[in-house]
Amino acid sequence: MEFMKLAIKQAKNADGDIPVGAVIVKDGKIIASAFNTREKDNDITSHAEIIAIRKAEQILGNWRLDGCELYVTLEPCPMCGWAILQSRIKSVYFGSYDTNYGAFSSKIDLRTLVTGSKLNVYGGIMEDECDTLLNKFFKNIR
Repeated sequence: MEFMKLAIKQAKNADGDIPVGAVIVKDGKIIASAFNTREKDNDITSHAEIIAIRKAEQILGNWRLDGCELYVTLEPCPMCGWAILQSRIKSVYFGSYDTNYGAFSSKIDLRTLVTGSKLNVYGGIMEDECDTLLNKFFKNIR
């Protein structure tokens, strides 16, 4: 819960973008955090998970994020899901389910495409708080 609270805090920084925050943890310590910056960067790949993965890779000096855990406020999309699988993150904890683009249960499960995937995924962590954040954002833009 502690790390998901920090992911929610990150999501609140996504000024003008869909409020998604991500935190990567290794050995109980935060090594990277990020929030969506697609609008600010004018870059479709600027999802919180991708930015956090890039930061964690720099910190560890390796693209292999073995033993890392990712906490994210929204179920990862296929782009982020594939990056998570390829980076060898151990576990993903997400808040809101994404019935449109969710890559780990809601729409598809990318783990089924990887022989021997050992990625653990846990959804619905602090789901109400994450849903409220997203619903408020979309209500304000419509």
